Amino acid sequence: MADTDRKLLDPDEMFTSLRKKINDGGMDMDMGRIEAAYEMAKLAHSGQLRKDGSPYVTHCVAAADIAVDMGLDEDSIVAALLHDVIEDTQLTHGDIARQFGEPVANIVEGVTKLTRVQYTSKEDEQMENLRKMLMAMAKDIRVILIKIADRLHNMRTMAYQTEEKQRQKSLETMEIYAPIAHRLGMQRAKWELEDLALMYLDPTGYKEITDTLNERMDTLKSFMSSVEEKMKKRLSDEGLQVTVTSRIKHIYSIYRKMYAQKLDINGIFDLCAFRVIVDTIPDCYNVLGIIHDMFKPVPGRFKDYISTPKPNMYQSVHTTVIGSEGIPFEVQIRTWEMHRTAEYGIAAHWKYKIGDAAETVVKNGDEEKFAWVRRLLESQQESDATDFFHNLKIDMFADEVFVFSPKGDVINLPAGATPIDFAYSIHSAVGNSMIGASVNGRIVNFDYVLQNGDIVEVRTAKNAAGPSRDWLNIAKSGSARTKIKQWFKKERREENIERGRAMFESELKNKGLRMEDICDEEVLPQLLKKVAYTSLDEMYAAIGYGGMAATRAVNRMKDELARLHHATGKKTVLEKVTEAAERREQQAKKRIKPVHGVLVEGLDNCLIKFSRCCTPIPGDDIVGYITRGQGVSVHRTDCANYAHREFKPADIGRWINVSWADEIKETYATAITVVSRERSGLIMDIATIFNTLNTKVRTINARDTGDKTIVNITLETSGAEELRNIVNRINAIPGVVEVNRNGGKK
Repeated sequence: MADTDRKLLDPDEMFTSLRKKINDGGMDMDMGRIEAAYEMAKLAHSGQLRKDGSPYVTHCVAAADIAVDMGLDEDSIVAALLHDVIEDTQLTHGDIARQFGEPVANIVEGVTKLTRVQYTSKEDEQMENLRKMLMAMAKDIRVILIKIADRLHNMRTMAYQTEEKQRQKSLETMEIYAPIAHRLGMQRAKWELEDLALMYLDPTGYKEITDTLNERMDTLKSFMSSVEEKMKKRLSDEGLQVTVTSRIKHIYSIYRKMYAQKLDINGIFDLCAFRVIVDTIPDCYNVLGIIHDMFKPVPGRFKDYISTPKPNMYQSVHTTVIGSEGIPFEVQIRTWEMHRTAEYGIAAHWKYKIGDAAETVVKNGDEEKFAWVRRLLESQQESDATDFFHNLKIDMFADEVFVFSPKGDVINLPAGATPIDFAYSIHSAVGNSMIGASVNGRIVNFDYVLQNGDIVEVRTAKNAAGPSRDWLNIAKSGSARTKIKQWFKKERREENIERGRAMFESELKNKGLRMEDICDEEVLPQLLKKVAYTSLDEMYAAIGYGGMAATRAVNRMKDELARLHHATGKKTVLEKVTEAAERREQQAKKRIKPVHGVLVEGLDNCLIKFSRCCTPIPGDDIVGYITRGQGVSVHRTDCANYAHREFKPADIGRWINVSWADEIKETYATAITVVSRERSGLIMDIATIFNTLNTKVRTINARDTGDKTIVNITLETSGAEELRNIVNRINAIPGVVEVNRNGGKK
């Protein structure tokens, strides 16, 4: 059916269905109040249309419908209906508060604040979005729950957006919203968000999986039906009351497995998963024993999340077994309460007081389960954007490892965590005074990677020297890294100032600036305000202990210098210093015609080739080498070959000055090497980044060395700045140890 013939959604019909769902669900809600919210939203959004041509208010009703599925309260449903009115209409916080109360108005305002901000860069945008989401969670969890409902419906209707918008929103969903849903235990929302995002990020891979599943659907359904019946009969014969269901694993889960195990989808056999729901915890373990008697268990694939729940409150027993047909499949065993938590996560554990205060409260005993939000926010308050985003992705989004203290307390840490992470998770003072550690009674190094079930003991001393800067490279969790930086900030101020000053001045020189350029009494206060410090020493100290990157500080100051000049029309110190040099440089370059974006001193239109040993790209410092019969070979100045041959008698006079032209339109091939701890999904994560950044990859090869994975990549890029962005994105992937350019000095 053509789009012109498609029937547009009717908001009144959608609201009637919503009302029926609430009534049929037996929810104790004031339907008059919910209907009033719908009428307000309908009137406020009057005349506004979605991309598919439907009235905009249909989106609001759809978000409220998802909120009902989550099991949220009346105020949440009202807020979901009104979640866009402050942002997109003339209605205000006061208008909502007067009719529906302060709590609803605060929720709507909280949802609005998650999107209403301008950013100077994509990095800032991601950082600020995450920081605001954390703050919203700490204040009222309903804000983020409604935001997830909003994003879920937007992803369901993404087909009407431009291709660029589809990819942008899908990447944001995959990097932010799906992981947050996971951290909140909302598996149903997480799975759908991931599958929808994958459909736009890798449409070819998505179609391959769905087509194969459709082809095998009859066989899979027959297999699942047979196993279900066997389980039901045997468990019933054992006198157990159970509910057995089955499903095909969601598409993104299959996709990740394909990349992790380097398999074609036809090589993946465990496409099915079964769930057994019982009444009590003892029944869970009884069922486990029966399942293992019925089918052959796969060694190493048993996980008990009942005795050691995940941080997002998830509980179940997982086991993988092999059926009589030789097909492996997963079985999850849980109680009904566990099932509700697994489906709806944090939403299943919240209730809301109806009264004068209308405060948000938590079921008794669950307070600690949400304290991680506040702890995470507190630990990251002083991080700059790069560190914050990197640390948050580790602390919030990574897989967990569960270890024990000597007293038997369960401590969850990011996968790959070390004794340093464990010590700082106990308390900052424990980490700062740590002098050693033992795991399972055996002394280990600080870089020992903790495994599930390890018993960790930390040795401390009152006269300990404190953390080493090397710990920043060893610690896996963002919170530990932040606490280490805070110690250096407090205890090593003078050392930090000197170290930071040297790093800042070095970066300043790299950008073609001098201290005189920024120390002008007219501009210095403005520049310091831009980096959010009151003095140069304060900024130096932050750079020294790692609170701000020197590159970031210099870039912000350089941008502010340019802005000040543009605003005043006056020549800044920077301009006065560089103007003449730029003029001479431009005049010189006009006399020489660039070849492949490179200018050769004293030569015009000569043959140029780029060395394969170091693959230079625009932005690199380069040097030329005159080759007999082959023109000029361009090398990086940090090239190993240049270092070995620069002063050889036979090569003296053959090295000449070359430089990049001002305007370069070509792309250039270069090579990088990624070193990672051995883990699943690495290649997929790297490929997703390349896909997102529209980076052309020529070759990608990976090999395992036992405990590490080494990936060699040849790609095309416009220059060093773009490459730095790519490298920073890859460095943020969990498990990645380092990313190096090929061909440099060893």
